[in-house]
Amino acid sequence: MHQGLSIAASGAALGRRVEVYFFWWALERLLTGRLDEPDFPERDDIASRFEGRGLPTIRALLGHLRASEQVTIIGCSGSLAAIGLNPADAEGKVDTLLGWTAILARTAGVTDRFYL
Repeated sequence: MHQGLSIAASGAALGRRVEVYFFWWALERLLTGRLDEPDFPERDDIASRFEGRGLPTIRALLGHLRASEQVTIIGCSGSLAAIGLNPADAEGKVDTLLGWTAILARTAGVTDRFYL
């Protein structure tokens, strides 16, 4: 998640419109508020290296993205169902929920795609 949100933050910093699509476990982490858990929980050394180097947390990156007004946060409706959550769980945490057909239609012709 950290890498994907960093890429999105870079795009927003360049003034580009950015759409971030959350699927499966990334979506679950977003919706359940577990953003500050390390990306690699079995590797405490990686988490401490991030902190020690002053890298922003996932929560901070997401806050930056939202504040930029250049970013749309999109959750996959199929992933939402697969992880056992419902649209009410996503309210206020994603800008919209879309299925694969809508995602593919929305991103047709886009050359830069990053899926989380």
